[in-house]
Amino acid sequence: MRSATLYGYSLPMDAGVVLRNAQLKNRDGLVAVLQQNGRVGMGEIAPLPGFSLETLAEARAAACAMLDAWVTGEPLDLTEWQDPLEGLTGAAPPSAAFGISCALAELAAQLPEVNAWQTVPLYQGDPNMLLPIWGALPGKKIAKMKVGMYDAIQDSQAVRLLLEAVPDLCLRLDANRSWTPAKAASFARHLDPAAIRCIDFIEEPCTTPDESLAFAQDTGIAIAWDESVREPGFQLIARPGVAAVVIKPSLTGSLSFCHSLILQAQRVGLSAIISSSIESSLGLSQLSRLAGWLTPRVLPGLDTLSLLRSQLIRPWPGSPLPLITVDQLAPIATFP
Repeated sequence: MRSATLYGYSLPMDAGVVLRNAQLKNRDGLVAVLQQNGRVGMGEIAPLPGFSLETLAEARAAACAMLDAWVTGEPLDLTEWQDPLEGLTGAAPPSAAFGISCALAELAAQLPEVNAWQTVPLYQGDPNMLLPIWGALPGKKIAKMKVGMYDAIQDSQAVRLLLEAVPDLCLRLDANRSWTPAKAASFARHLDPAAIRCIDFIEEPCTTPDESLAFAQDTGIAIAWDESVREPGFQLIARPGVAAVVIKPSLTGSLSFCHSLILQAQRVGLSAIISSSIESSLGLSQLSRLAGWLTPRVLPGLDTLSLLRSQLIRPWPGSPLPLITVDQLAPIATFP
C-alpha cells in the first residue's frame, strides 16, 4: 500500500539576503513524504527565485501529478526538463524531479545514510568565524567567497585582505556571471601572483561562457561551470582553464541525472562539486549524503543554512536555529 503527502513551508530568511538584485525575505518550498510497507522517504522541492527555470506553482503541479501517479503504481519519468520557451519540455521541472527522486531513493534505501556533515565554509567578512570549521575539515583550508556584487576592485581588495589574514587558504570564488570582460580583467589585474595561486577557481566570472573561457586563458585563473551546465546544448568537455563543474541538484534534476553529470565530469578530468541552492536543513542533509556518496574526495558547498532563521524536519549538527517538525507543516495534498 502506497501513500504520499505534499507539505508546504515558508522559512524566514536573513534580512540581508539579496539574489540577483532582489531581496529574498522567505524561502518557500515543498516537502514530499512517501510511505510504503512501513518505510518513509522524504524529498524537498525548492525552486530558487531568479535561478530556477520553474516557479513554485509549476513545481507543485508537477509534484502532485507525480505523487498521484506513484501511489497508483504508474512508472515515473524524471528526465530532464527544460524551459518550454526553448521548445524543449520533459516530464518534470528540476526541483520536483530532484525532490521526488530523493524521496524514492530514501524509500528504497538507495541514498546512503552515512553523512560527513562537511562543507566548504562561506566567507562572510570575518576569518575568525571560519577557524573552528577548518579545524574539523580534512586537508587544506578552503573557503568560498561571493564576488561580483560590488566593484571588481573592491572584490580584489577583499580577496587580498582575506589571504593576508589566512595565507595558506585556498579560495573558491563565485561571480554568478556578473562581470563584463573589462571588470573581470580589472579584478585579476589588482591581484598579485601569490593571491592568484590561492584561487582554486571562479564560478562563471563573465556573462557568457566564451567570455569566461577567455578570462581564464588571459589571467591564468581557472574557472568552474555552474549556470552553463543547465543550459540547452551545453557539452561537458575538457577545455583549457576549466577546473570544475558545480552541480546544484535542485536546479539541475533527478538524482540519476545529477549522477550522470558527475560521471561525465570525472571522465573528462574535471572536479564535480555538489552545491546548495539555499535549501532547508532537510535538503542540505540529503545533499551532504549525496556528496559523500558520489563525490567523497571533494568538499561540497553547502554552507547556506545561516541565511535562514529556522531548520526544517532534520537538523544540521551544531546549528542553533529552531527546528520546524513535519507535524507543524500544513498538508497541501494527500494521495490517495
